[in-house]
Formats: sequence, C-alpha cells, structure tokens
Amino acid sequence: MMNAYLLSSKSADEAVLVDPGDEADLLLDAIETCGCRLTSLLCTHGHFDHISAAAEIQKAWDLPLLVHADESSLAERLNDTRAVYGFPPVASPRLAKLSSAAEGTLPFAGGELRWLKAPGHSQGHVIFLFGQSALVGDVIFNGSIGRTDLPGGDFDTLAASIRQHLYTLKEETVLHSGHGPSTTVGEEMRSNPFVRA
Repeated sequence: MMNAYLLSSKSADEAVLVDPGDEADLLLDAIETCGCRLTSLLCTHGHFDHISAAAEIQKAWDLPLLVHADESSLAERLNDTRAVYGFPPVASPRLAKLSSAAEGTLPFAGGELRWLKAPGHSQGHVIFLFGQSALVGDVIFNGSIGRTDLPGGDFDTLAASIRQHLYTLKEETVLHSGHGPSTTVGEEMRSNPFVRA
C-alpha cells in the first residue's frame, strides 16, 4: 500500500499526479473526477511501488514521467526490481529527467511547484513543496523514516536530508508520505525516534 497524490486547480484547469504506483484505473478515475487537464506526471523516486502504473496513465495522457536525473537508472530498471520482489512485469513508462540539480521548480496553476533533492532512501529522491504542505515520498513517515538498506540508501544521508529540508520548514507544515498517514514537521521533530531535530 502506497499513497499517490493528485494536485488540482479548477481555476487553472490543471492537475499533476505524483507517484502513480498502482491501480491505474483508480488514478484515472480520480483525474476524470477532478475535471482538470493532467499537465505533469511526477514521481518522488524510482522504486517500483511508486511508478508501476505510470505507463498505463500515459496511454490516456501523453506525458513523460518526470524523474530526477540521479534516479533515472533506477526507474529504468522497473521490471528488474519487480522481479526481485516476485511481481510480474508491467509496461515501462516513458521517462524525462527533471534535472541533475539539487532543486528546481515546475510551473503549476499559474505558480510554481518547488522540488528539492532529498537523497538517502534512494540517490535521486525528491520532495515537492507547495503552500503549507510537502509530498515527501519515502523520506519520512509518521513516526518513522524510509528504508536505507536498499541499493542507493544511506542512513546518514537520509538523516541529513530530513534535517536540512524538512526540519527547517514551519512546524505546521503537513508532510504527506508515500506510505501511511500524514504528519507534521513539528510532530516529527519532537517525536520521530530515528531522526531528532
């Protein structure tokens, strides 16, 4: 079980889908229900549980899956990784690279969706910031952090990403994780047992 996120703006008639991991029909229904054009298909990182439905979404919406340059090789090995965990192959998505930079922006709804590279769970993991919210993928969870025992993972790097990019945000900022319920910066700073402020 993982969380995909659909951000939409009725006034701009735009939507972006982040982390299309599975259940493409459910995601396509959500896009249709929101009534906005899908203008970007994004992922926080290239692990198979975050991108396996992307190719099915692309059949309906001709958009590349944007992935950080440091994460593209992992995303390209989608079916190799699925096989390791006993999952059948799926169609591989068409990819485009966000950038090789540490941060950047994407146009969205007349403004910008800011992204920051936050490695540690994987080498090119990114988080997306908008308003008082952040889509943090598998960097941090409610009371936990992302795994660091997978290829490209490193605990010290992940802890540094959390302290530098998340614990510097306002404490009321809502963190929408790739798995499980949302949390806040303040809650994790005070009680996360793995990375304290």
